[in-house]
Amino acid sequence: MSTATKDQPSILKWANDKTGEFKRQVSSFRDVISDEPGSKFVPEAGRYHLYISYACPWAHRTLLVRALKGLEDIISLDVVHWHMQENGWPFKDGYEDSLYGAKFIREIYFKAQPDYSGRFTVPVLWDKKTETIAFDKLVPSKAGINYYPANLQTEIDAINEWIYDTVNNGVYKSGFATTQTAYENHVYPLFKSLDRIEDILSKSDYLVGNTLTEADLRLWTTIVRFDPVYHGHFKCNIKGIEKDYPNILKWTRRIYQMPKVAETVNMEHIKKHYYQSHLQINPTGVVPVGNGPNLAEPVIV
Repeated sequence: MSTATKDQPSILKWANDKTGEFKRQVSSFRDVISDEPGSKFVPEAGRYHLYISYACPWAHRTLLVRALKGLEDIISLDVVHWHMQENGWPFKDGYEDSLYGAKFIREIYFKAQPDYSGRFTVPVLWDKKTETIAFDKLVPSKAGINYYPANLQTEIDAINEWIYDTVNNGVYKSGFATTQTAYENHVYPLFKSLDRIEDILSKSDYLVGNTLTEADLRLWTTIVRFDPVYHGHFKCNIKGIEKDYPNILKWTRRIYQMPKVAETVNMEHIKKHYYQSHLQINPTGVVPVGNGPNLAEPVIV
C-alpha cells in the first residue's frame, strides 16, 4: 500500500527551477567538541545525546563512529522514524525522543534556537548540559582511536573533497535533478569517481595510508546504499557495486564485518525512507525487495 499523502516532503523544491540542479543547504550548527582551553563543548561522559536516522548516510556516519569507538555508554541515542514528512523527521511508532518527548526533530532545533529558519537535518548531537546543539558532524577523535591522524590529514582532506562532491552528494545531485541536463551533469562524474576509487582500492585495503580513516567512513555509508537505493531510485545505473566494482565491494565487506558495524545498518529504514518519502521520484511508494550485495560474505584476500 502506498504511503502517498499530502504531508510528503517536496523534493522538487530542492532543485533550482531554471536549471533543475539540486543544491544542498549548508548546515547551520558547526561547533565541535574539543578539550582545548575555552572550548564551549568539552568531552564529558553522559553530557551528549545523539539523534540520528538509520536511513540518512550522514547520520549513519556518526552512528558508525560511535560504535567503532565504543562510545555507546558515553553518548546516548535516539532514532527518528524512517518516514520523512512535510515537517521533517518524526518520532513515532516506537521511535521516540527520550529527552523531551518531541514529535519532530525540528522541535529540538527550535529548543536550541527559537528563531531557527534553516533545514531540520540529522544527525544532531545535543548538549544536555546547555540544552543546545553541539554539532552535526562526526563525533570527536577521542576514545583512544583517531580516524583523522595528523600525518594523513592533508591526504584525507583532499580525497574527501572530490568524493563528497561527486559521490556522497553526487548521487543526490543525480537523483534530485529535474532536468536531463542537470542529471547528466552529475551522473557521469559520479561514475568517473567510482572508477577512480576502484583503482585506489585495487592497490590498497583502504583509501588513505592503507589504514581505516575518516575518508573510508564518509564514503562507506554511501556505498552501502548504492545498489539497493541509488542505482535505481536515483538513476545512478551506469554500473553497480556488486557486478562492476570488485575492489569497492571487497572494501565494503571488510568494513561491514568489523565488530559492531553490521548493527548500524538498517536496510528496512534505508529502503522505506527513500522509496516512500520521495514520492515525486517514486509515486507508487513500492519498495524493491532486493538489499544489494551480501556484505556478510567472507572477504577473499
